Amino acid sequence: MAFSKTFPKTTVGSNYPVWEEIFLAEEEEKAVAERCRRENFQLLDQCLDDAKSLAIKNGINTDENQITLAIALFEKRASHEIFWKESKAKEKFDVLFKK
Repeated sequence: MAFSKTFPKTTVGSNYPVWEEIFLAEEEEKAVAERCRRENFQLLDQCLDDAKSLAIKNGINTDENQITLAIALFEKRASHEIFWKESKAKEKFDVLFKK
């Protein structure tokens, strides 16, 4: 199923926007998903390193604490796949309906 997102498009002489639905092509959706996976993998790796440093710094250096910290950091920092798809759809919308 193709990813889609609607965006408001203003029209001259109207206070109400027209909603335009933007669909991502299968190739675009796959490319965005792959980029998201790669970046999230790198982000999780950084979070694990940061969690280890934080655990050592604060004297709570156990594997369990490192994992808990890494997950918390990742959840805080991670951009979810839907965000990336919405960003790509917004980019297409801006190109199609550039003022």
